[in-house]
Amino acid sequence: MTEPTSTRTTPGAPTLEYGSLEQASAFVGAAGLILEEISGTRVSGYIDLGAHHHTPWGIVHGGVYSTAIESAASIGASTAVKERGEVAVGLTNTTHFLRSVTSGRVRVEAVALNQGRTQQLWKVDIQNDTGKLVAHGEVRLQNVIATNADGKGAL
Repeated sequence: MTEPTSTRTTPGAPTLEYGSLEQASAFVGAAGLILEEISGTRVSGYIDLGAHHHTPWGIVHGGVYSTAIESAASIGASTAVKERGEVAVGLTNTTHFLRSVTSGRVRVEAVALNQGRTQQLWKVDIQNDTGKLVAHGEVRLQNVIATNADGKGAL
């Protein structure tokens, strides 16, 4: 007999039992994204950039922007589907690097463009302190069933 889709689990499946968003993994924490607003349609925050974000050539590594874009979109998209016992996982992250930066605060603004039953599309802009676009990204995400703390299906 096959289990219903809502209780089928996959090893390593995402869980809704996560800690505070401020207690992100070391990888996400190193990027330095500080969140100020989180909703199912919008996420905003900032990063204070410095030498610890630099490439060997003295500018901020593009991976910092890609990480911030993926994180902001994933957090907002997962917030949108949490009540359904789902999380959103990234399928595609297209990040465009438009302006190099060495230091300073950049604003991160993520907005849902489309939120369907199975997938979502988010756009994320990163701007410097004068409002100029530093990076722009779009993230396509899949809504998937999350497991509970014991790993036995949706909440």
